[in-house]
Amino acid sequence: MMSDTSVAELELSIVMPCLNEAETLAICIDKAQGYLTRSGVRGEVVIADNGSTDGSQQIAIEHGARVVDVAAKGYGNALMGGIEAATGTYVIMGDADDSYDFSSLDQFVERLRAGDELVMGNRFRGGIEPGAMPPLHKYLGNPVLSTIGRMLFRSEIRDFHCGLRGFNRQSILDLGLITTGMEFASEIVVKSTLDGLRVSEVPTTLKKDGRSRPPHLRSWHDGWRHLRFLLLFNPRWLFLIPGSVAFALGILGSILLAFGPVKIGTVGLDVSSQVYLAALAVVGYQAMLFALLTKLYAQHEGFHLPRSRAFERFAQRASLESGVIVGLILFVIGFAVAILQLSVWAASGFGAQDPVDTMRLAVPAALFMMLGFQTAMSGMFLGILSIDIRRPR
Repeated sequence: MMSDTSVAELELSIVMPCLNEAETLAICIDKAQGYLTRSGVRGEVVIADNGSTDGSQQIAIEHGARVVDVAAKGYGNALMGGIEAATGTYVIMGDADDSYDFSSLDQFVERLRAGDELVMGNRFRGGIEPGAMPPLHKYLGNPVLSTIGRMLFRSEIRDFHCGLRGFNRQSILDLGLITTGMEFASEIVVKSTLDGLRVSEVPTTLKKDGRSRPPHLRSWHDGWRHLRFLLLFNPRWLFLIPGSVAFALGILGSILLAFGPVKIGTVGLDVSSQVYLAALAVVGYQAMLFALLTKLYAQHEGFHLPRSRAFERFAQRASLESGVIVGLILFVIGFAVAILQLSVWAASGFGAQDPVDTMRLAVPAALFMMLGFQTAMSGMFLGILSIDIRRPR
């Protein structure tokens, strides 16, 4: 039994999530314990058990590990339970399926001691044993998701989903990680990058896991969860950019067709096209507003999303009042066109009208009134977000 003083002086906690890993758990713990003995690093092995029913807990205890029971199900929950219970300054986490070599952690510890706050393993640089990674993951899933992650968050990490990684425990706890499932792996990298932590990558090897049963990972389901997380944490690419393109095409096309039909090559555009373009503008504008409100909400709640100088300037000026004023201006423009049409109709004695000419002006009038209403309502919502409240400590 370690004293409180010796526990406080631990440098490294090796954390393994566990759910029925009796076949491979002992060898993983022995390798980790062997590394601590060989290297002289003062550390511990922590097994974050997520409800095993195969005796994994007893195996862990017999091999000198500390077992932490985590009731909440999920990969992310298990790891956070283990990280929170760890006592080392640094944490190295890895799966307990014997696919990662816990006896060779020197490069991780070296980088952590040098001040890096997150050290990722890179299986593509270190080597992947034949059969260790399904072709779908090796040639499609991991490369595509890692490329998307690097593009959206300007990260240098080339293997977003390597299960072997080390970090400064307090730095990672300070990120406020919230995901409970497999996307936890992406969240660590994304939030570390957005928070400006020192992040590096070292080669690591991956071998075929030692279990006789299929892995917990579900390729398409968990891959989608990773992709969804990456997109939702960057509303610029998911909502703002597509919305801006849709809005620009829709508004310009609607206004242009208000002056008459347009022919592009052999394709003729008229009022029916104008209606669809107006709908495109409304959808695009809603996506733009949603992206901006998402980022403002994240700022209000302390979430970490990518920011830009343009957004910071917008955030300083955005308010309930400015939203209502801009919305009112847009609504008045549309309403003025509608009144003009009504006046022309009244001057003709409210007689029969040419439906095409009438729609040509009615569509942009209705469009501007809808945009105005959307803007005003978004301003109202922004007003709700900006209310200062007293939060429980």
